[in-house]
Amino acid sequence: MSDKKEANDVKTGLVLEGGGMRGVFTAGVLRYLMENDIYIPYVVGVSAGACNGSSYISRQIERNRIVNIDYITHPEYISVKRYLKSRELFGMDFLFNKLPNELVPFDFETFGSAQEKFVVGTTDCATGEPVYFEKSDYEKDMLTILRASSSLPFMAPEVEFDGRLLMDGGIADPIPIRKSEADGNMKNVVVLTRNKGYQKGKPSFGWLLKKRSPHQGLVKAILERHITYNRTLAYIEEKEDKGEIFIIRPEEKLSVGRVERNPDKLSRLYQQGYEQAEKLHDDLGKFLSK
Repeated sequence: MSDKKEANDVKTGLVLEGGGMRGVFTAGVLRYLMENDIYIPYVVGVSAGACNGSSYISRQIERNRIVNIDYITHPEYISVKRYLKSRELFGMDFLFNKLPNELVPFDFETFGSAQEKFVVGTTDCATGEPVYFEKSDYEKDMLTILRASSSLPFMAPEVEFDGRLLMDGGIADPIPIRKSEADGNMKNVVVLTRNKGYQKGKPSFGWLLKKRSPHQGLVKAILERHITYNRTLAYIEEKEDKGEIFIIRPEEKLSVGRVERNPDKLSRLYQQGYEQAEKLHDDLGKFLSK
């Protein structure tokens, strides 16, 4: 692959897993893709993956790093005091209003005019089923949709939008590969935030969920998420063996957690994502061009 590569195959998708602050790995991968003008025509993501993907679509190379690393120690970003008071660990107004509109302006114009399709996955609290929103239909509401996709249970309130109560897209569809395929992409690049061999375990707080949440559809989806995740992972790896999916993921187990606040750890993970994409440059080029 040449240093300047445009993925023009309309049947190619880019699938972005979530993972909270582990998504900084994805941010590093996308930084490399943007530097090398590698823009895949269809992008679908959930939670942190969707947030990182939005800056990929808007061509803002530095934005994910600035938002997720430079601002991580800001008192409004993650606050235990706020969590104890209002059950909101991440400052959702700060993340989805003040940052994109004031501190690190999001390029809405470039985002809207970009040719790539962009799809964000959320979870319907009533049914526990995934609900997807495409940029072409909901461009002006994208910050609200990204907020919904990033609203983790017990850490942020539900988001009311389009007649639904919505939460973290990673609950119902943690790696939205089947959504990409359903939209016609039989060839996909998948960016994961876990190393090979990882398997998600059964949640240990099921009793608390059942007691505290009025949304039984959401509870069911959370309790079954490990099954959904592990089955999806097996499906992806099977497709990888057939040459239909190209996976970019960490080579080693991450030391960064979902709510990591250490900027040095996050910077190293960001660089790890960048270097992993760089390492796979030639193989990715062959995959995209075949």
